[in-house]
Amino acid sequence: MSSFESPASQKSAVIENKNASPLSRRHFLKTSAAVAGTALVGALDVSRYAHAIESGTIRLGLVGCGGRGSGAASDALTGDSNTKLTAVADLFPDKIESSLKALTNKYDKRIQVDPSRQFTGLDGYRGVIENSDVVLIACASRFHAQYGLAAVKAKKHVFVEKPGAVDVAGIHTILEADELSRKNGTGFLAGVTYRYHLGRREAVKRIHDGEIGDIIAVQCDYLRSPFRLIERNPEWSEMEYQFRNWYHFTWLSGDDILQSLVHNLDSALWALKDEMPVRAYGMGGRSTHFQGSMGTLFDHNSVVYEYADGRAIYGSCRTSQGCFGSNKDVFHGTKGRCNFAAFAAPTFTDHKGNVTWKADADLSKTSPYVQQHLEFIESIRAGKPFQRAKILADSTMAAVLGQLAVYCGQRLKWEDAFKSKFAFPPQGEIRMDMEPPVKPGPDGVYPVAVPGKTKYI
Repeated sequence: MSSFESPASQKSAVIENKNASPLSRRHFLKTSAAVAGTALVGALDVSRYAHAIESGTIRLGLVGCGGRGSGAASDALTGDSNTKLTAVADLFPDKIESSLKALTNKYDKRIQVDPSRQFTGLDGYRGVIENSDVVLIACASRFHAQYGLAAVKAKKHVFVEKPGAVDVAGIHTILEADELSRKNGTGFLAGVTYRYHLGRREAVKRIHDGEIGDIIAVQCDYLRSPFRLIERNPEWSEMEYQFRNWYHFTWLSGDDILQSLVHNLDSALWALKDEMPVRAYGMGGRSTHFQGSMGTLFDHNSVVYEYADGRAIYGSCRTSQGCFGSNKDVFHGTKGRCNFAAFAAPTFTDHKGNVTWKADADLSKTSPYVQQHLEFIESIRAGKPFQRAKILADSTMAAVLGQLAVYCGQRLKWEDAFKSKFAFPPQGEIRMDMEPPVKPGPDGVYPVAVPGKTKYI
């Protein structure tokens, strides 16, 4: 299990969700038909795609062997029994060793990663791309866009974990991958998990059909405990320390709106038919009791996303010990409300709180982590691979816009932020032997953004 994952995230890693239903082809066809209005399965010309694999074994490659990466590999192996893992990459050999050990214990002979296909270092992703049909990318978020585009250029199908990037420059790279994938028929699966929760799909279809009326406001909360901090080893360089704790450094993770609230923002955008807000403003900062343990992150953020017609998304995230936890989205409509609470069955209520509808309990128990890979591989085998990089780009852009608004303390327009192509340093090639872009001060505390003074765009 990765030390990078929060307790909630760890449940979806190598250990399979014990509530997950068996996911056969028949099950996929049944559930897909039931939610066709929101399943995002398009009618595509099969003859365009050179990568359909109607039968036979699909080779999976994994970039990033932490908890989420190992979890993605496990989910794909569970979703399609005719897959095998053939190549992996991570910065650190110990991560590869622990990941393969856990996956082999579960999948045995389907883990066929010869030592020659175990790649370390920042260029290890290239070896994975060369030795797989479907590339799973779940490493430090800064590299998601770069590696995803490389896989698309190699005409390999690719899954890219959220967020798609940590800055605006990376979002433009994801959009480049989106355009190319549509031209060369490469499948692109976005790691926005809630869209594969079958109970939520049922709810979103009803929202789109007008069951709770027009949505006028959305409340999004993601309040959790902090990601684990790996203690410093005296033998490590500062660069290695930051990479082993990449969730805690903005230039590698983008901060908590991108790591946590992005799920809720994507859920809100989905229900709003992927219409983007026009501007955002917010507030956030660092609580004193965290001192230097949070790297360069804020531990609380609150953002208001504004639409031209007056609608708004109110998003909040917090990482604190011993505090109230919450992961929910509430859609306020003119006729009623929709309530999402993580992976629980969604409910509709009237304005007095009386339940008027609840999603199917069995559908809601199906693991969305497995479901997304099941559907993706089914689409590849059918010659109609999903191409959903644009969804990932939009959700990531919403998260980046919110984080920039909080850091700068300004009300920012979506268009201005997007055109800025803001990028975290360093630019160009990143090497393990170079100096990191941030260092701790004499007191061990890393510098953070100062709202009202910090200017990124």
